[in-house]
Amino acid sequence: MKKILAMLLALVMVLGLVACGGETTPTTTAPAESTPVDPTTAESTPADPTPVAGNFKIAMITDYGDITDQSFNQTTYEACKAFAEENGVDFTYYKPAGDSTAERVAMVDKAVVDGYNVIVMPGFAFGETLVEVAPMYPDVKFVALDVAEGEGGFTATENVFSAVYQEQLSGYMAGYAAVKLGYKHLGYLGGMAVPAVQRFGYGFLQGVDAAAKELGIVSEIKVEYVYGNQFYGDADITAVMDTWYGEKGVEVVFACGGGIFTSAAEAAAKVEGAKVIGVDTDQAPVIDGLYGEGLTVTSALKGLAPTVKTVLSAIVLEDNWAAYAGKIESLGLVSADPEANYVQLPMESTQWSDTFTQEDYKALVAGMFDGTIAVSGDIAEFPVTEVAVEQHPAIKG
Repeated sequence: MKKILAMLLALVMVLGLVACGGETTPTTTAPAESTPVDPTTAESTPADPTPVAGNFKIAMITDYGDITDQSFNQTTYEACKAFAEENGVDFTYYKPAGDSTAERVAMVDKAVVDGYNVIVMPGFAFGETLVEVAPMYPDVKFVALDVAEGEGGFTATENVFSAVYQEQLSGYMAGYAAVKLGYKHLGYLGGMAVPAVQRFGYGFLQGVDAAAKELGIVSEIKVEYVYGNQFYGDADITAVMDTWYGEKGVEVVFACGGGIFTSAAEAAAKVEGAKVIGVDTDQAPVIDGLYGEGLTVTSALKGLAPTVKTVLSAIVLEDNWAAYAGKIESLGLVSADPEANYVQLPMESTQWSDTFTQEDYKALVAGMFDGTIAVSGDIAEFPVTEVAVEQHPAIKG
């Protein structure tokens, strides 16, 4: 299991960036071998789709963003598309006309009418949508990512599976690493104050606090903390980040919430030595490519792509939907091996140093896995820390 999870997580790092928009025509490609293989050595010889695979068509519906958001939607889209291409399954995606439950429900209706019977939904915004569509379409299998129990009244029924993540763990890793790497004035820029974004932020603060205590520099550490109140960057948010980096002297900002990282990266690029921490996927290739080499210290990852591949494989290739039907699973650490987990830092792109090496990181993860290091996932109250944290009002109304 450990080897398979590690292999699947590796796929996150090799999926390319894809850009397109609007609804698409279902994509059918030559099927490939469905047995898990090393993507660096796999041959491209096609194979016939399995009898089970022929019964399914996969659709994805975007939430607030689109498949070019370089974050949640794009990662999910690319994982679905790669799975479909590898296994000869029809796949398309749908983008709602606006940000409302009614418009998301309309896209589900359209997908079902078009014959799609496995529908992937990334993001907490689909809670209310699932409440409406799950009983309406009992023969459709819905795969939700980050839709928690109670979100919009959501509870999993027999045709729904939802994966949620222990974001506080990778947030902790990122905060701990930043302080160990020598950063003393840090910032957290969240998208909206929804559970996943809060868990990332609260975990980040816990990691910063723990590292500062270990180093005996609590009085030297300060954190600025704010929500943009949206999942994309704009001029107003960039202006606040300009102030943080330029006037306050913030050295690194953990930008957590879809495309909101663009505002942090744009501001950081103007200040020598300023840095950004990415989220959800390894954002170093995107941020460094767009805004400047070496801008990304690390990224707090969660395993969207391996989750998609694992669940779609169970449905489409193994006829094993029963293993997931009606469940909400919280995914986090499954091993002391960092790369075998659903939440982690990227081994390749993190800017390791003598003060925080890969071996130090492995020791941190081992301690978190065996319980020696405790990280709270409670978001009912703002974390109490010994380091100074300044909470700012949400940037957007």
